[in-house]
Amino acid sequence: MRKKEKSTFRKIEHHRTETFFLIVRGLEVGVVAGLVSALYRFLLSKAESANHAVLTAIAGKPLYIALFLAALAGIGYLVSQLVRWQPLSSSSGIPQITGEIRGHLDAPWWQVLLAKIAGGTLSILSGLSLGREGPSIQLGGMAAKGIAKVTKADKTTQLRMISCGGGAGLAAAFNAPLAGMMFTLEEIHKTLDGNILCMGIVSTITADYISKLFFGQNTVFHYTTADIPLKSYWILLLLGIVLGLAGVGYNALMLLGQKWIGKIKAPVRMMLVFVCSGVLGLFVPQLLGGGHTMVTLLLQEHPTIKILILLLLGKFLFSLLSFASGAPGGIFFPLLILGTYLGAIYAEAAIAWFGLAPELWQELVVVSMAGFFAAIVRAPMTGIILVFEMTGNLDSLLPLAVVSLTSYTLADLLGSTPIYTALLENLLRPEDKAAARRNRPGEKVLKTYVLPLGSALDGKCIKDIDWGRHCLIVSIERGDTAVTPKGDTTLHAGDTLVVMVSQRRFARDNDRLEALIDPKS
Repeated sequence: MRKKEKSTFRKIEHHRTETFFLIVRGLEVGVVAGLVSALYRFLLSKAESANHAVLTAIAGKPLYIALFLAALAGIGYLVSQLVRWQPLSSSSGIPQITGEIRGHLDAPWWQVLLAKIAGGTLSILSGLSLGREGPSIQLGGMAAKGIAKVTKADKTTQLRMISCGGGAGLAAAFNAPLAGMMFTLEEIHKTLDGNILCMGIVSTITADYISKLFFGQNTVFHYTTADIPLKSYWILLLLGIVLGLAGVGYNALMLLGQKWIGKIKAPVRMMLVFVCSGVLGLFVPQLLGGGHTMVTLLLQEHPTIKILILLLLGKFLFSLLSFASGAPGGIFFPLLILGTYLGAIYAEAAIAWFGLAPELWQELVVVSMAGFFAAIVRAPMTGIILVFEMTGNLDSLLPLAVVSLTSYTLADLLGSTPIYTALLENLLRPEDKAAARRNRPGEKVLKTYVLPLGSALDGKCIKDIDWGRHCLIVSIERGDTAVTPKGDTTLHAGDTLVVMVSQRRFARDNDRLEALIDPKS
């Protein structure tokens, strides 16, 4: 008992003087997450090239085509067994990391790394319409968890490292360190935590540097944009509305597709989707993979609006099938590609109907990526920063903000659940939550909460709030001042609360505290 008390006291004291410690941990996380994500990116690049080479070689040869489709069925079965061995390696990986951070999951890091890398590579080798970005976030988080386990980090540090590892994985996948950091705060944590910010900046920059050592410093997309006249910004508002509606429809259909296709047994489901990929590859190879081919087609050949619509529908349906199969791979990059095609279709219509200057069509294509992302993921700041870093064009910042905030607001008003929130709810089964709680030791965890404007706790004394039996307010950070919490201490909007909870009850207490602080509750 005394040993536990000393450990708890050291944890509280360590919290007060840990900036250097956070920087060191950030470097560790950035290195391992960057290396793992770079490896995954390299393997997927080779796998996509191999798929293209095979499709070219077997074209017009019925016997080879039959053998190819049979091989795809076999690969589909193999991937289903990998997912069966480690279920948390399936699909995107972002909900799994969020569940880990919130205390609902406790994934075996090395199994997830092996299954995700192998399964994701085989899926792209087979041509499935899946992205590398969601898996890179999970791989970065699990690599960070591995380092935390090896170095015997306490649970608080481990959770921070997993969070920052996820952001570092995204930074390495997109060459976008700021977006990786923002995604960690806006989507995974949904709050501004100074400790996460400190460690995360170091880890994402480090991972981005490592990625650029291997893949160069070029941006992901190479668009030529022009300034939209201020008098034409109503066209951007209308685009935001279109993207908001499209995002709501995307979320609903993806979740419905996952529900219905998920009723088919996993081996059969994956074998069918993998064979379907082979058939599509023989006729419409542009639909395969994450979507880089579709971007090249859009920029170099400028397809007609009819072709744009057909490719948009085809990419959406195949992405739905690929994701609903449960194969390792994400929807992050494919949804950005869908956003570009929605923008291209809208641009063609705006040029024909509204007299928009033809040279502005690429500007609408660029901002549509961020707007569609904001409506689906409900993380507008991440979308704005991500597209800026992917294109390297700061001139589009205002149009990006207008379109993203419009689509975000409309999706929120329509009550659409953010896609990764909905996927996390589908992922968490009662038996998984119970098993995670049973497997946790009785260690204490420090969790940071920022008191927002409009919270019911604003202006209340600590003693007047029901925190629960297992929560202890360790400190209150008010600006640059650390306030020692007492019963009669009054809380104010903007306060950063550092709360100690039991690891065994972390998921339950964390959910309750978030609901307590939330202004909407």
